[in-house]
Amino acid sequence: MFGTVVSVYRPLRRDVSAIETAGEASQHRTTVTVVCTGHVYTAVGEHRFPYTFEGTTLRELLEELFEEYDIADMLIAETEADATAHGWATPPETLPGTWKKNPEGEQTRAYARVTINGRFNEHYEGLDTELDEGDRVGLIYPFMFCC
Repeated sequence: MFGTVVSVYRPLRRDVSAIETAGEASQHRTTVTVVCTGHVYTAVGEHRFPYTFEGTTLRELLEELFEEYDIADMLIAETEADATAHGWATPPETLPGTWKKNPEGEQTRAYARVTINGRFNEHYEGLDTELDEGDRVGLIYPFMFCC
């Protein structure tokens, strides 16, 4: 699903000291605000916190977060079926506007979402979206109950 990052030294997450990957100097470090809701909040234990990671893309942020917190299965769909909500009406052949989705393996599970500053990552460049200092990344997997 995601590439593996091999760390020689991994300080506590909120320690902003340099992390060096095997055989190369550390890259640019970016600090974003991570906001968790629903089941993600329950798993992580915090609603909102600053997070500094090595790199600049949403993919690099999620790789580090998923190493630290066991939430990848909650958010990322492995197959198209995992990303599709069942029971919805069949869409018309021609949809209004521009519709695009992330490639298979990079989609969120049905009902789960990853947002950047309040917009779904699909509206940017998916997992390859560049993040800026201070961006707000939402990890959303709501509680759902049925009768």
